[in-house]
This record gives sequence, C-alpha cells and structure tokens, in this order.
Amino acid sequence: MVWGYFVGHMPFAELFMVVVGVAVAAIPEGLPAVMTITLAIGVQAMARRNAIVRRLPAIEAIGSVSVICTDKTGTLTRNEMMVAAAETAAGSFSIAGEGYAPEGAVTPAGDLAQLARAATLCNDARLYRKDGAWAIEGDPMEGALLSFAGKVGGDQSAKRLDALPFDSRHRFMAVLSESAAGRVTHVKGAPERVLRMCASVDHAHWHAKADALAKQGLRVLAFAERAEPGHSIDPETLEGGLTFLGLVGLIDPPRPEAIVAVAECKAAGIRVKMITGDHAGTAAAIAHQIGLDNPDHVLTGHDLDKLDEAQLALEVVGTSVFARTSPEHKLRLVTALQAGGLSVAMTGDGVNDAPALKRADAGIAMGLKGSEAAKEAADLVLADDNFASIAAAVREGRTVYDNLKKVISWTLPTNAGESMVIVLALLMGLAMPITAVQILWINLITGITLGIALAFEPTETGTMARPPRIRNASILSGALVWHVVLVATLFLAAVFGIFTYAIDKGYPLALAQTMAMNTLVVLEIFHLFFIRNLHSTSLTWAAARGTRTVWIVVVVITAVQSAVTYLPPLQAVLGTRSVPLMDGMLIVAIGAAFFALIEIEKQIRLGLGR
Repeated sequence: MVWGYFVGHMPFAELFMVVVGVAVAAIPEGLPAVMTITLAIGVQAMARRNAIVRRLPAIEAIGSVSVICTDKTGTLTRNEMMVAAAETAAGSFSIAGEGYAPEGAVTPAGDLAQLARAATLCNDARLYRKDGAWAIEGDPMEGALLSFAGKVGGDQSAKRLDALPFDSRHRFMAVLSESAAGRVTHVKGAPERVLRMCASVDHAHWHAKADALAKQGLRVLAFAERAEPGHSIDPETLEGGLTFLGLVGLIDPPRPEAIVAVAECKAAGIRVKMITGDHAGTAAAIAHQIGLDNPDHVLTGHDLDKLDEAQLALEVVGTSVFARTSPEHKLRLVTALQAGGLSVAMTGDGVNDAPALKRADAGIAMGLKGSEAAKEAADLVLADDNFASIAAAVREGRTVYDNLKKVISWTLPTNAGESMVIVLALLMGLAMPITAVQILWINLITGITLGIALAFEPTETGTMARPPRIRNASILSGALVWHVVLVATLFLAAVFGIFTYAIDKGYPLALAQTMAMNTLVVLEIFHLFFIRNLHSTSLTWAAARGTRTVWIVVVVITAVQSAVTYLPPLQAVLGTRSVPLMDGMLIVAIGAAFFALIEIEKQIRLGLGR
C-alpha cells in the first residue's frame, strides 16, 4: 500500500481494494477448515476399520509410527482359549475338545480331579449355554479352565470365603473356599511364581515341563493348594506353604489376519514388538507363528530389571519379544524406543497401562477388554481388540497425512501465484492483470472447494510400502518450498503471458483481465490433478479418472466460471467479458503445458530420489 500510494501514485480507494485482494490471495484462510475436514474424514475412515479416534491429532501420530508395541493375548491371538495339555505327578495328559464346550476326551485316562477342582474354585468366570452354544462371562482363560474342569468331572462345589485377585506384580490369584472336606486355599499363576511358593517340590523338573509346554505355543498356568485354618488369606503365609498340584497348557492360536497385518507392517518399515506377561517359550512360539523378527531372542521382565536405561535403549532395538513383563516395563520400553528417535504406538488394557499409553506417540486401548482408565489415557480405542485394526489405522493415518500434505501443497503455491501476480504488477507499475474483485472471486470458488476435494482422496498405491516418516519432521519440507516457488513462478509467467497476449491483440483491458482470471482457474484445476499423486506419476488412467468428488468439484467450478465469463448479469458484477473460443482453447492449452512441466519436474525429482 505504501509503495502503490507514494511511488505508484494510485488512487487510495483503488489501492485499498488491490491490497485487500493481495491479503486474501496470500493468506490461506480456508486451510484450517479444510485441514479439520480432512482429519474428520480420517476419523470416519478409521471408525469403519474399528479404530475409534479420541483426539484428532492422533490420526497424524498413528500414521507416522515406526514401532508398534502390542499385547499378545486377544490382539495377536484369537483370545479363544482351550486347555490342551496338563501335567501332574501322575504324568502328561492331552485334552481334546472344541471351543468352551465342557466335552472332550482326556488322554490317557487319569485322575485330574484335584487339578480340575483348583481350576474351578480359583476362578471368577461363568460358563453357560446361549442359543445352543457354550459361552463364557469373564476372562477367556478362566472360561477355558471351567471347560477343562467340566471334561474331567467330579464335585467342584464349595463356598468362597476370601480371595486375593490376580495382580501383574505378584502374578498369582488365591481363593479360600469351604466345603465338606474343609477349608482350602487354591492358588493359580505363573509356574515360576507358584513353584517358589511350594514346599518339597522338584523345581528343575517342573520348570522343564513348563518350558516344554510353552515351546508348543501353549500358555502355561500352575496350580497349588493348602489346607487353611483361618477364614481369610494371609499372602505372607502362602510363601513356602503350598502343595504343588500341576500345570495346564492353554492354546490360543494367532489370528490369521494378524499374521497378514504383521507382514504388511514390516513391508512398511514398521517394527512390531510383542509385549506379554506369558512364559518366554510361549511368547517365542507365537512370535514364530506370526512372523516377528528375531523371535528366539526373548527378554523377560527380570532381564529388563537388570538393564540400565542406556543398555535398554541398545537392547530394545534388536528385540521383538518381551515376556513376563509388567506395566512398568511397558513405560520403560516406550521411553527407550523414543530415546532412539522412533515414533511408538503402544497397546494396553489395564489401569496400570495408562502411563505407557500417555507416554507413547499413539496410545491404543482395547475396546473389548480394556479398562476405562486405559481408554481415557489412550488416543485410539480398538473396537475389536485386533492387531489387524492397528495396521488398518496406520494405513488410514498415512492416507490422512498424505491428504493434509496435498491440501497444503496445493494451497500454498496457488495462493502464492495469485498474490505475486498483483504484487509484481504493483511494484512494476503495470496495469493489473486481475482486479481485486476477481481475485476475491477466485478464492471464493477455488480456494476452499478444490482443497476440500483433496480431503476425500483415497489411499495411494504403495502407501504401506513406504518407510515411516521421521519423527517430528516438518511438513514444510525443502521439496515443498521448491514446489511453491516453481508453481508460483509458472503462474506468474502464464498469467502475465496471456494478459500481454490479449493486450497485444488489441483486446480491451476488461477482456484481457478476464482471460488472465480464467487462466488462473484453469491452472489451479490442472494443479489439482497433479497434486493428487505425490509419490507416483500423474500420467495414468487412474490418475486422470480421478474420484467422484474431484470431478463434481471440477464440473461445478467450470460451470460457475463459464457463467461468470459469459452471462451479462455476472459480467456486470465482476467486470468480465466473453472470451473467444480460440482464446479459451489457448487458455486450456496453457494449463496442459503447465501440467506437463511440473510433471516432468516431479519425474526427475522422483528419479533422483531413487
């Protein structure tokens, strides 16, 4: 304004309108709205894939993850458990059956009544029939134990007097029950923990048995009991005072879709790490089945406790399986991975998982078995507790980020081109190629509508074949800055070129400005088709075909722009004139030439990038 008034000596009223036009052209005022719409569309897309977004920024975060730390049971596996084997002092037993039905043969026939009684009484689940099928209410593992007890048979009724719930810190559950035989405390938990609580037991023998079951991919539980003189459980008196009953091995097969999803994540450069409270052998067996890297190298919670933060940061990079862990270990693992510059997604379901979920770049809570505390701390909630939904969320997150980048990559160059046309004319004292009102009109019909069309773009081919972007990388990269400069320069050349051509042919100033305005609109449409494919060529049938949303927007803008150009009432409002047919074809040809130039530049850039 200062330059135009004191140097160009333009009338203040006219100059004021021009400067307002520059401000409108230069500032992408529609960008926040379009970006919010893009994120909202991403929320809908993720919800359709069973990933519920609780915070909008989480969409961008999940799309940038380079490591996914996931629970095993129910996430990588089906969480449909069945007791498949048992070990007692009498020998080894194989248990047949299907689902939770308490029907199936025990081979060889033997006395498992004590083990079955402990499995029933030290239990909070309920087994019942629903619509002709057996179902459970409660933990699937405990439901499988009830099914096992039903197969074995025998009287397992008793009155519960006291209970010590399972906790990941002490890794066992204890229940005091009273029956005709007296009061008995039954304990179930991790074999190594329960064995330490038992007297007169061959630890090496039973550890070997537990390891053998775990290497078959079975989840192993140990059971013990003791006669109880009192009416309550004293945890301190349990230590060293129990009689060991035996082991059970529960099978929980991997989800087929999880195996596919893990392979997809690996192809996308995303490391998958399994964190479980199960036995190291069980974790390694499942890791083999789902295709994790280096599955035989397992770190247990005990191993992690012996590592300082520096050692942990080194070990965690090459380790994919963590067993016998606690929620505190999850927090340490997230911190160690982030210290290495990695973007981490962490799953969790318990109350104690909340700190790790909050610390992770993308905290993911389980929707089916997750606690309210975990869901509150998380950024996303999985409606189906399925790892495949995490992989789908990553794909949608990458798509949303790509679309945000497309919106920005389309908006900044076009706004820069529009504003520089006026700025250059002002500084050089030239006639305005486009009036302020026409600039306002272009921003009104194209600045938001074409940008919104990009928000609906589908996932590009090869999205999950690209490595994760660098954590906290700026979206305004050097490549984008170069694109802004290149496109703005081509806009300047095209608009001043067509304006000079029209003046040289003796056209009135209003017609020359109309041609310049239409050139800007055509360039923006061609730029839209170019920017739809950031990582691949735009010269394909699929790219040219576009999407339904893109073509609706393009058709509407073409129709409206034609009306402004050729209908007298609108000509009076915007100061336009009818453009001759051949000149209109020339404008379209300039748009095609612009598209060819920027596509050639992209191919050279992509070629150099390879």
